Amino acid sequence: MTNSRDKWSKKMDFLLSVIGFAVDLGNVWRFPYICYQNGGGAFLIPYIVMAIFGGVPLFYMELALGQFHRTGAISIWKHICPIFKGIGYAICVIALYVSFYYNTIIAWALFYFYSSFASVLPWTNCDNAWNTENCTNYFLKDNVTWNNYSRSPAEEFYTRNVLEIHKSDGLRNVGGVRWQLMLCLFLIFTIVYFSLWKGVKTSGKVVWVTATLPYVVLFILLIRGATLPGAWKGVVFYLKPKWEKLFETSVWVDAAAQIFFSLGPGFGVLLALSSYNPFTNNCYRDAIVTSLVNCLTSFMSGFVIFTVLGYMAEKRNVNVEDVARDKGPSLLFITYPEAIANMTGSTFFAIIFFVMMITLGLDSTFGGLEAIITAVMDEYPDYLANRRELFVLVTGTCFSQGGAYVVKLLEEFGVGSSIIAVGFLEAIAVSWFYGITRFSNDIKSMLGYSPGLFWKVCWVAISPAFLAYIIVSSLLKPPPLQLFDYKYPDWSITVGYVIGASSFMWIPIYMVYKLVWTPGSLKQCDLFS
Repeated sequence: MTNSRDKWSKKMDFLLSVIGFAVDLGNVWRFPYICYQNGGGAFLIPYIVMAIFGGVPLFYMELALGQFHRTGAISIWKHICPIFKGIGYAICVIALYVSFYYNTIIAWALFYFYSSFASVLPWTNCDNAWNTENCTNYFLKDNVTWNNYSRSPAEEFYTRNVLEIHKSDGLRNVGGVRWQLMLCLFLIFTIVYFSLWKGVKTSGKVVWVTATLPYVVLFILLIRGATLPGAWKGVVFYLKPKWEKLFETSVWVDAAAQIFFSLGPGFGVLLALSSYNPFTNNCYRDAIVTSLVNCLTSFMSGFVIFTVLGYMAEKRNVNVEDVARDKGPSLLFITYPEAIANMTGSTFFAIIFFVMMITLGLDSTFGGLEAIITAVMDEYPDYLANRRELFVLVTGTCFSQGGAYVVKLLEEFGVGSSIIAVGFLEAIAVSWFYGITRFSNDIKSMLGYSPGLFWKVCWVAISPAFLAYIIVSSLLKPPPLQLFDYKYPDWSITVGYVIGASSFMWIPIYMVYKLVWTPGSLKQCDLFS
């Protein structure tokens, strides 16, 4: 263990960094959508069950591992199970993919933020150069006919002005690079660089703003949403239980995947952040507190989103489900801005909403890049010990501007099943190869007491089974890939699987390398302990 290692200046710096990483854009766009799609209030049952038996035990395990071994995601394996060191390299590749698509989304949010500084928001009318004859502005007007071809001003602003999708033929020709978005990406890179270049001493201060500001904004938007006409329709739609959904396997898979991606074990971030903690820090309490905050934020975000969807349904004179078709980024870039544009004080609400999105995205980017930086610098200290600033610069410039089609592909394949498989192998390596007794003794040396039987059973059997269940289900029934009206061609699905394999392949490659190049028999090699 290294005594020269950086430490958090305050305990709160660490907690806010973990909360900032775990509470991200997925809490705001993914949870509410998955909740209403899978039975409304009834979905909370599988969600809580999966959190208790799968998500939180894995979260606790990763915090404890990082704190005890005080090292990043690559070098930690020489203490746990050397033959699994490829997991560390796989985590770094996945973290890079996450940064690619997150930074592109934050750049879009920054573009919207800049566009919000106008007395009339540019997505409120159909009088702009990018609008088509299908643009239908139904706000502040009566008897507007809305049909299948109708497009709202907000949708055309996003697809035709921000993304310029009409200038692209899909993945074969993603179009040119927009200089405005490139400039936004450069600004994001600058913020990320100066937040991370000096390590946890600087990032620990930045999260005081980026992790707390979203809560202030969410609270303001919640109060505003609750006072809108029709808000109750949205809330009823969000929470009305459909009990029959509990008998569908897909609902439980969605609950498991949501809690896993939301808490974020397996990304190496929790290992990196907790490795800067004092040895005797109470990581058990940290795991419970941060998990609770994360789940409650998801639940609260649902009210923020659905009060507004209820308001839009009232305005359009349609059912809530017709407004709530959008999911993912579209919910944040089309549906919500459209509702904001037609509120009193629209400019103010647009500005704070996009500030919230930028800060939510930045926190996750900080976490992902810190995982890569900590892992690589701990693995190669002789080369990088005094060159952190340069290494952060190199890592940061890997940002991509791949357009909406590439972002969707990375989101589905670059992270999806690979990160769950990595989490599964990590849980198996720790609880079966390293040994649950040894791991429990490590925790006892830090906290003064051993983890209870519940945690041990979860680590050995329930949590790995939970992850295996998600992997098998997602591979058996892959979701159809579509973005707006563009259906992805078959060859792009193959490209997607190659992207997924490009991270996971380092695990078997390293195993083969270790078995071939380590002299002696397996028992003498000490590869598993």
